[in-house]
Amino acid sequence: MAQLNYNHLRYFWAVAHDGNLTRTAERLNLSQSALSTQIRKLEQQLGHPLFERRGRQLVLTEAGRIALDHADTIFSAGEELLDTLKAQGRTRRALRVGALATLSRNFTLAFLRPLLGRADVEIILHSGGPAELMQALEQLNLDVVLLNRAAARDAVTPFVSHKLDEQGVSLVGTPARLGQGGALEDLLVQQPVILPTSDSGVRTGFDALCDRLGLRPQIAAEVDDMAMMRLLARADAGLAVLPPIVVTDELAQGVLVEAQRLPGIVESFYAVTLERRFPNPLLRALVHGAALPA
Repeated sequence: MAQLNYNHLRYFWAVAHDGNLTRTAERLNLSQSALSTQIRKLEQQLGHPLFERRGRQLVLTEAGRIALDHADTIFSAGEELLDTLKAQGRTRRALRVGALATLSRNFTLAFLRPLLGRADVEIILHSGGPAELMQALEQLNLDVVLLNRAAARDAVTPFVSHKLDEQGVSLVGTPARLGQGGALEDLLVQQPVILPTSDSGVRTGFDALCDRLGLRPQIAAEVDDMAMMRLLARADAGLAVLPPIVVTDELAQGVLVEAQRLPGIVESFYAVTLERRFPNPLLRALVHGAALPA
């Protein structure tokens, strides 16, 4: 059986982290052509291209990203061996997750829970806007992106949207503000509301509901972050329009109460992946086993 040439792998590893062939060649005191030859030999042995060129930039292919994960493990293990002969840690596999900044942190936690505490798994979590996250997914810098709507799919970007769950949306506030409760129309007229921003599906549904009821509620705040909506609700700034999963702990502790479920408004939760020849095996348990906590 052919043995992997670790010199070739180390050269690939260096270029992958530098992102620039010329810079790496200078740092290693090699000619650019010699370095290219070493990487080409590794590609021939593995049977897959590891880089593709986009303009002046070298970008990892899917096989290149997998090779880099293994190279990181191999060379970090070598460094640990040099540091200490008593290392007992197991090889760790990384999962790169992107989460929409406005998504409930409780939902993100519930999604990742099957992997939490595993010594063989390293979770790398990024938050951001949808365009930024989807670009990172397309470039194979993320394994999965958590969104509140399905991603557009076409022949160029074969995204796969896995619908994990959905939850109704409620009016939530402090016991002092809600008192004995009241009819939905009365609450929306009498109390200021904390809303997600206009690009949110929840906001679109809320605006449509108010139009049907002929209401123009007073807006206390428009927020693009569910965690901030939760804090504003706790601070009694108004009634928050959000899925109860966002305030799971506060509802359980009685800090906040659910006044009314808003008819016809739901928040959906999706895990978006890229159609890949070599998917991260950690995703199977998450995508097919995720559910919102009761």
